[in-house]
Amino acid sequence: MAESETGTPRASAPPTPGTPTPLFSSLRVDSLSYDRKSMPRCKCLPFDAPTWGAPHTCLTDFPAPDVSLTRKLGAEFVGTFILIFGATAGPIVNQKYNGAESLIGNAACAGLAVMIVILSTGHISGAHLNPSLTIAFAALRHFPWVQVPAYIAAQVSASICASFALKGAFHPFMSGGVTVPSVSTGQAFALEFLITFNLLFVVTAVATDTRAVGELAGIAVGATVMLNILVAGPSSGGSMNPVRSLGPAVAAGHYKSIWVYLVAPTLGALAGSGVYTLVKLQADENEPPRQVRSFRR
Repeated sequence: MAESETGTPRASAPPTPGTPTPLFSSLRVDSLSYDRKSMPRCKCLPFDAPTWGAPHTCLTDFPAPDVSLTRKLGAEFVGTFILIFGATAGPIVNQKYNGAESLIGNAACAGLAVMIVILSTGHISGAHLNPSLTIAFAALRHFPWVQVPAYIAAQVSASICASFALKGAFHPFMSGGVTVPSVSTGQAFALEFLITFNLLFVVTAVATDTRAVGELAGIAVGATVMLNILVAGPSSGGSMNPVRSLGPAVAAGHYKSIWVYLVAPTLGALAGSGVYTLVKLQADENEPPRQVRSFRR
């Protein structure tokens, strides 16, 4: 007997002789969140301690997703490439053509890039595009830890590839796309923390809460990116994303204050995602949840 996605047994034809037995069941798991109740339990080193008698969870307690990890990583690589190419090209064009883009143009480049990538690849990989987001979602159990290294590797490699593509296209103006603070290091750190907090608060809402307007996830997240860049762009560069700063820094050979753009967004992402989880409505506090169609398969 095979099981449907709802867990109800259904009849199935006997396998054809010579057909290999599937290694995993057909349980589905969303790319940005997963149903913890449907996760099989295993006997292994506990990942976290039991609470009030609840069974422990393991690092490998994740059902096999219905989209292969290879396809997810491919979508994540292409999506991050598009994001970094668009978000970095705006400031470079601004530098080359004496302010032709302006701050609004730079914000629009990044916001539109985020929006189109979420709408086009969100159903495949979740469109994380950001190591800070991936780490925050894994920490709050919306994403499996075992896939985090592969996602971050795809994001970093895509960022470096996009940055070198821009360097070849706009040389010698690559330095315009590097995020360098024009304020003190402490102020830049605070700004990056706060704007990433804002971003992850919104992303966690539209990606994990079925009561949020998930159909508009791309617009909501893209608009948040634009707002954050309009606020912090002239001061810190409005990165919100370690790979937004790392790739251009590698291509340009310019690493000033790079640690700010690696640490502050990660801490801000954990805080923003955590705060939304705290204020999130419970199942009995509002209308029944509905299907979310964006950010999730």
